[in-house]
Order: sequence, then structure tokens, then C-alpha cells
Amino acid sequence: MTNTITKLFNIKYPIVQGGMIWVSGWKLASAVSNAGGLGLIGAGSMYPEVLREHIQKCKKTTDKPFGVNVPMLYPQIEEIMNIIVDEGVKIVFTSAGNPKTWTSFLKEKGITVVHVVSSVKFALKAESAGVDAVVCEGFEAGGHNGREETTTFTLIPMVKEQVKIPVIAAGGIGSGRGMLAAMVLGADGVQIGSRFAATLESSAHINFKNIIVDVKDGDTHLTLKELAPVRLIKNKFYKEIQELYLQNPSKEKLIELLGRARAKKGMFEGDLDNGELEIGQIAGLIHDIKPAKEVLEAIIKEFNSVNSLIISL
Repeated sequence: MTNTITKLFNIKYPIVQGGMIWVSGWKLASAVSNAGGLGLIGAGSMYPEVLREHIQKCKKTTDKPFGVNVPMLYPQIEEIMNIIVDEGVKIVFTSAGNPKTWTSFLKEKGITVVHVVSSVKFALKAESAGVDAVVCEGFEAGGHNGREETTTFTLIPMVKEQVKIPVIAAGGIGSGRGMLAAMVLGADGVQIGSRFAATLESSAHINFKNIIVDVKDGDTHLTLKELAPVRLIKNKFYKEIQELYLQNPSKEKLIELLGRARAKKGMFEGDLDNGELEIGQIAGLIHDIKPAKEVLEAIIKEFNSVNSLIISL
């Protein structure tokens, strides 16, 4: 399978593993890259030297391309970017910030840059900033979302109509059928997060992996829009948020409830009551925990099978 995305990243399949906080360490990134996709290390939950360690371990466990996802709101962003350059990382996905801030710096170092967007407006801004591709992430996605609440399958064709650079679809995709649907709508590749969160190599706590498997439709909700919209599993912490909303809280009250390290508490430490459990709506279709290689192979097998069936009709 060869297209603009496989050529851009020098990978076998146009599948990118999402760079999720507390989930996407070197084990997951290298496993996905070894299986033919593009693995991403999620820098958002790592201190600079921890990121360096993950990059070095990833380089030892795969000779295939991999990248780093960097939320640009990270407080030590300059140190993070310098480590990425020092360690010879060739692919960076940026998010949660203005792509103009770091794209030129990275491109000058020979790094391929992709920016995550949630609207046509921001896709055009990213293209103008000089990025090599955009990830268009819809409302269905887990974790922090755009404020527009545009669904993936609406967003993809609208962005594709406006930009000339490659488009990667994200949000609500976790199968070969979903991948094919996204590409029929104009995507050049897909980014998959939630399905890879429930793998053996994911650095998430086993409690979090197990609850992903148990999630049904309607068990997640986008909330905390006054701070940064985030899709969460409905647990005790989520219910506390909803109870606070009944009091018409100030932004400061919401921040106070959120507290520190809620995402770490839930996804990495396994506190299913008091932690922030970020996952996408596609979790309703995730029924097991298995190796990342098997996940990727199953997606490609289903993609090819359904694609062949459609061609034969």
C-alpha cells in the first residue's frame, strides 16, 4: 500500500498511532513502527529527560521511522524541541498551539512536521505555516478535543477541499472499515489512538485498559469546555464535574476540581474513580487487549477485504 502518507514517512501502511499522554511510550511506538505503521511517543506526559530516555529506547528497539507528538502548551517546550533535534528524531506531530511557532525551526533541521487541527480554519493556518501534513481530528476522538465539535467524517472532506497537503483522519477510527471510510472521504491516511491504548505495549495501567474494553456507546462525554474540551469515560470524577456544573461554577472552581495530575492518576496509575479517563467514542467497538502488531494487521486485513468487496460490486 503506497500513497502520499507512506512516502512522506517512509512506512508500509498509512496508519499513525496517536501520541497519547500516559499511554504512548517507547514500547508502543516501536511496536507500531515495527509492524509497518508510524509509532509516536507522546511527549505531553513526560519530563524532558524522560522523553530523551524514551526516544533512545525506541531507537534501540526499531530501525523503522517513528516520531514524537508534542503539545505546544508544554511548559518546557524549548527543551523538548532541543532534545528531539539532539536525538535525531525525524518526524514531529505538534498540537495545541500555533504551528508557526516551531514549524520553521523543525523544518530547518530536516524534520517532517505534522500539525493536529479540528477545523478548516486551523488546517489552512497549518498549511500556511509550512507543515508537511495535517491530522484532522473530529469530535469523536478521546482526550482533548477542538471546540468546534465537528465530526471526523464531516471534517475530512471539508479540509480536503481546501488544502493541498496530505490529510490524516483521526477520531472514531479503530478498524479497517473505518480506515476505508475515512480514505473514501478524502483522507490520505489515518491516526488511531484508542484502539492502540488497549494493547499489551501501551503504557496505560491495566485497570484503564480493562475499562476501555468495558465501554459501551454513550459511556463517554465531552466536558470541561471552559478549560480545554476533553472526552472522558463517565466515572466518579466525571460525575463530580457534572454536579459542579449545576452550581454554575467559575473557571477557577473547575480548575480547583480538576486539580493536579488527574490524567496520570486515572490512565497511568489506574484509579478508575478519581482519575481522568480519556478515551474516544470508538471504545465501544474495542473488545480485547492484544499486541499492537495484531491490531494493525487486523485493521489492514479488514481494509483490504472490504475494499476488494466494494471493487468487485
